[in-house]
Amino acid sequence: MRALSIALAGLMLVSASGASAQTAAGQEQALLHQLAGEIRPERMRADIEALVGFGTRHTMSETRSDTRGIGAARRWAQGQFEAISRDCGGCLTVVTPSDTVTGPRVPTPTEVVNIVAIQRGAGDPNRVIIISGHIDSRVTDVMNFTADAPGANDDASGVAAVLEAARVLSKHRFDATLVFAALSGEEQGLLGGKILADYAQAQGWRVEANLNNDIVGNSEGQSGVRDTTRVRVFSEGTKTVETEAQEERRRYNGGEVDSSSRNLARFVDGMADRYLANFDVDLIYRTDRYGRGGDQVEMLRHGFPAVRISEGAENYDRQHQDLRVEDGVHYGDTLDGVDFAYLGQVARLNIVAMAALANAPASPLGVTIEGAVKPDTTIKWQAVPGAAGYRVWWRSTTAPQWTHSRWAGSATELVLRNIVIDDWFFGVSAVSEDGYESPVVFPGPAGSFVSVGDPAPRPAN
Repeated sequence: MRALSIALAGLMLVSASGASAQTAAGQEQALLHQLAGEIRPERMRADIEALVGFGTRHTMSETRSDTRGIGAARRWAQGQFEAISRDCGGCLTVVTPSDTVTGPRVPTPTEVVNIVAIQRGAGDPNRVIIISGHIDSRVTDVMNFTADAPGANDDASGVAAVLEAARVLSKHRFDATLVFAALSGEEQGLLGGKILADYAQAQGWRVEANLNNDIVGNSEGQSGVRDTTRVRVFSEGTKTVETEAQEERRRYNGGEVDSSSRNLARFVDGMADRYLANFDVDLIYRTDRYGRGGDQVEMLRHGFPAVRISEGAENYDRQHQDLRVEDGVHYGDTLDGVDFAYLGQVARLNIVAMAALANAPASPLGVTIEGAVKPDTTIKWQAVPGAAGYRVWWRSTTAPQWTHSRWAGSATELVLRNIVIDDWFFGVSAVSEDGYESPVVFPGPAGSFVSVGDPAPRPAN
């Protein structure tokens, strides 16, 4: 779904740079097309073959062997990031945030280690865009750490997308910092997601987006129907970190479908519409699949905008299954269940979205709105570095996508004459001189891309 931009001229005078940004914002970016063309599915095949070759990557599996278990897999991933960094002249810093964990699915103290590569931004390095996938795997019994658990699709496919993103994006420089994360312990309770979120918070990162790729390589669903044309993007509607006071305000004035994560999902959808051929995003208005979860949930608990990216048609015979054949049905997450051309499309979507976010200005802060008992609506925001201008958006309260917009130039306030606040939802985006545009920000805490406070309480397992 592509948002329609309705530019209404003559509202105000804009500066020369603002006019240039307004013109560029409607144009496609040649760099993003170039990046999409640099994806190589055969490299991702080699990555998944290597990960499958470790037999099992269960969080509690062998750590000392060089050929089997989670330890060998982690060291392999670290070696891949280090090789990528050598190829780009040392542009990546590889870190291994970890924690020793016990819990319902980790009965004995176990070190859980993430492998993370950081490509520091050239202009606004504290603004961070993260792509993640989890390196651990499992079989039917989540506590079985000795049986073979290939994990080809869940989630070697996500890790392969992370590595491919690092290979492609490390060849270029961006204003914001890019983070490429292979997470551990997802199957044992989203442990790696929490470790990464804690690390980001300790570093003081302003995480503007987490694209969590989990189960992204299969195109044939349980029914046997193959669909290579769509991917699902899951996003929370109301923020996990919302306070009671914020909840009361949001229930009354709206924002149930306009969290920062939801507008990040809309942004990713727009990238597919513009830069990918015959590949569409299904926006799923849920935090995750029904009754299930992924590492992005821990990012949300820390107030960071995050979405889950998953294939359009899952095959549950290939997830969390012992390797076996019953009544002619093959069970298990093996290499033959991965469609590498499809995985290439998912990787393209991630890479284009990350580059677009990293080249755009930061999402506007301090967005507020006024207009009760008035014929006009006034929207205000704070200026952000790198913005040549701003665009104010609005849509019907029942519309899934932003449909109307008006250019504000370099101003930080815009009055929408004869547009009644009661009848529409509103937002604002920031636009760079060369036309890269941030996600839209809904007014108030419900839509802010920056959340302040401690992590939300974790739900009971």
